[in-house]
Amino acid sequence: MTPPDTARTRPPQDPHPVWRLVALVAGLLDPPPGRPRILAAWAWGILCHLVFAAAILAMVVGLWSGMTAGIGAVPWPWAALANLALLVQFPFLHSLLLNTRAGRVLPHLAPGGARGHGRTLVSTTYTIIASLQLLALFTLWTPSGIVWWRAEGTALWIVAALHGASWLFLMKSNLDAGAELQSGALGWMSMVQDRAAPWPDMPVRGLFRVIRQPIYVGFSLVLWTVPVWTPDQLLLAAGLTAYNLIAPGALKERRYRARFGDRFARYQARVPYILPGARPSRAPLTEDPADG
Repeated sequence: MTPPDTARTRPPQDPHPVWRLVALVAGLLDPPPGRPRILAAWAWGILCHLVFAAAILAMVVGLWSGMTAGIGAVPWPWAALANLALLVQFPFLHSLLLNTRAGRVLPHLAPGGARGHGRTLVSTTYTIIASLQLLALFTLWTPSGIVWWRAEGTALWIVAALHGASWLFLMKSNLDAGAELQSGALGWMSMVQDRAAPWPDMPVRGLFRVIRQPIYVGFSLVLWTVPVWTPDQLLLAAGLTAYNLIAPGALKERRYRARFGDRFARYQARVPYILPGARPSRAPLTEDPADG
């Protein structure tokens, strides 16, 4: 759930993602004075992580059930349009906030607005919105009631292992990209410490050494490694996978080229898009000093 880089600041040397997260959390132990600021930041952060956790839980349950666990009750055939709207709203608003001027509204939605700490809270506000979108998608879906296939016995264990591995891959890619950014913690924790959010540098470590878009690959993998297949699950997996394959190259990488210039161009020339080994490296990837 990568937020737009509004109000971005980057340290001269970006440390390892784990140590960066540890340092951010450690800063909560002794924040500068300002009780109203601290309470507002904690409130926004708690809201963010509660909604984030609810969205992930809804996604886990929805995918494991083949999208049969939704509580939507729209009568058919109108349910087909309602489900399609739920499916489209996530990638549409996701791209709108990340890649257009619409993202400028985010600072105004946080406590204090753009004149207060709204810019610092951009990543937290964005994560709240994205989480609400996922929560709506997986809970408000109206199931078709048709089940094509359900894994049982050995097949269930194999699918469960693949599904768990896909989630681990997705979690690792988010950690490599910056867990504080992906989870929304960067904004509110920075506000507690009364400082601008230290935006992570271009990710090149871990899975980003192998492919350029591991988060989108991981997201796609969890969509296809499920134990129950229904028309609902196929529509969801096909629709979101199409977005995961097309949007990063068309939108995210264009944004990265504008932000990182030649550094990203060199990285792009050396590291495959989504398939490891799809394009031979012309030279080993070496980290810029700013990458730590």
